[in-house]
Amino acid sequence: MSTLEMETQARELKELERMQEELAAEIEAIKDAIKAAMGDQEAVTAGAYKITWKPITTSRLDTKALKAALPDVAARFTTSSTTRRFTVQ
Repeated sequence: MSTLEMETQARELKELERMQEELAAEIEAIKDAIKAAMGDQEAVTAGAYKITWKPITTSRLDTKALKAALPDVAARFTTSSTTRRFTVQ
């Protein structure tokens, strides 16, 4: 691929990312409106759609607290990985 083709693709990518951000904002606004209308209800049937908004409890390891309380244990169970980050500026 030539530099000119890469530039064209990068321009198209940036435009699509901008559109994606706009769509994401619209999606969140619609979700927020539905949530506001639901109030405390966990499930609503709206025509052909069943909409649920239920509380979910998750448990996560507090790595910051673990490192502070037991740094040797945290170090023994810490792994590293390498990835490549792709950006177009």
